[in-house]
Amino acid sequence: MDERRFSAPAVGGSSLLVIFAVLCLTVFALLGLSTVQADGRLSDASAEAVSAYYEADCQAEAVLARLRDGELPEGVEVTITPEGRTCAYTCPISDTRALAVEVRLEGASYTVLRWQAVSTADWAADEALDLWDGNPVTDLGE
Repeated sequence: MDERRFSAPAVGGSSLLVIFAVLCLTVFALLGLSTVQADGRLSDASAEAVSAYYEADCQAEAVLARLRDGELPEGVEVTITPEGRTCAYTCPISDTRALAVEVRLEGASYTVLRWQAVSTADWAADEALDLWDGNPVTDLGE
């Protein structure tokens, strides 16, 4: 009788390698998916901010057109200077930003002095930092 021993093929190492590769590919796929979702949210927020800015820009242009026609729209502050009338007004962009416009009208012509997006949010300095005042440190906590 021919006695041969049958041994199972050694697949333990290759199986572990395949499982590790599948696990790595799954993690990379999930990281890619989360990156795409974050980029999508960022591009939506950016598009919304640009759209809001250009809406405020259109409003500011409409107010300027009315000023050039001789009208005085509501919310426009007029200052008389030797160079002409200086008109200042703002158009809201968002809750925290506005388009500040300042225009000098000189008869039929005009000069834009300021056309700038400014922050309207309240700002408070953070005084909580304990900074070194320049004096030598004598107490080292010993």
